[in-house]
Amino acid sequence: MFEQLLQLVQEHAQTAVVNNPAVPNEQNQAVVQAATESITSSLQQELANGNTAGVLSLLGGQADTNANPLVNNISNNFLDTLLKKFNLDKGAASQIAGSLIPAVLGSLVNKTNDPSNKGFSLDGILGSLTGGASSGLDLNGILGKLKGGLDKDGDGDVDFNDLKNVLSNGAKQQQGSSSGAGFGDVLKNLFG
Repeated sequence: MFEQLLQLVQEHAQTAVVNNPAVPNEQNQAVVQAATESITSSLQQELANGNTAGVLSLLGGQADTNANPLVNNISNNFLDTLLKKFNLDKGAASQIAGSLIPAVLGSLVNKTNDPSNKGFSLDGILGSLTGGASSGLDLNGILGKLKGGLDKDGDGDVDFNDLKNVLSNGAKQQQGSSSGAGFGDVLKNLFG
């Protein structure tokens, strides 16, 4: 599935990156790769930090991608990469991150929630982000319960600590195991 995510980024990068005079043509592919890495590493970090509800809400399509704090975090991580790694002007980098990341994540959410699209699944994405720790869990059933309103007290927090711990621990282990491997190998595991 790595190739599919990379393809999503490439589809949305035409205007934001390829046709953008602020990005030298020889850096186009590297910027697309950096956007893909920002998405995967940020989602994994959110899970490792215990933000299971936020990740499930985003990937489950329950939150507007344009107003989602998680999307803003991913965009900011990508912005930081654009500034530090590619030395882009802050205005241009902000425009690229602010348009590319929400568009890609919106498309990812749509494809993940489309039952006719077999290329993306919530189980597959979370399994890859957690090194398979979510295997055997009925994530779509859990997501259905989230949609049904498990947040009875209205505090924005759904109490499912066991699931959070499984996903968080898996993501932490996956981060630890990926430190010795190339990030491309991790991404191939994520979407491969």
